Amino acid sequence: MTTNHNENEKAVQESVWEALREVIDPELQVNVVDLGLIYDVDVWPENRIQITMTMTTPACPLSGYLKGAVETAVHEALTDVNAVIVNVVWSPAWSPALITPAGLEQLEANRRG
Repeated sequence: MTTNHNENEKAVQESVWEALREVIDPELQVNVVDLGLIYDVDVWPENRIQITMTMTTPACPLSGYLKGAVETAVHEALTDVNAVIVNVVWSPAWSPALITPAGLEQLEANRRG
């Protein structure tokens, strides 16, 4: 049986994923979810959200921007969140295989101009 707590946690997770789809990588013009940069979203007690993400490379010049944009997007979408913790990890390493079909379509559309 699903408890109200679990149902609420799932709803919050879905809202976070939706908010993250609004964060666009300025170089590739694709959102961070469809690029495969977001690995996990955890909902913790006291309205805290932990996001595990990566970058396309450890030397990504936009890492600070993207990390901040992820945090801001969640705070703006879920105003009752007390903390957003964004952990950038390098393992597993990002690869183009992580891009969703929607992300691949957007990349192709951007390439065609």
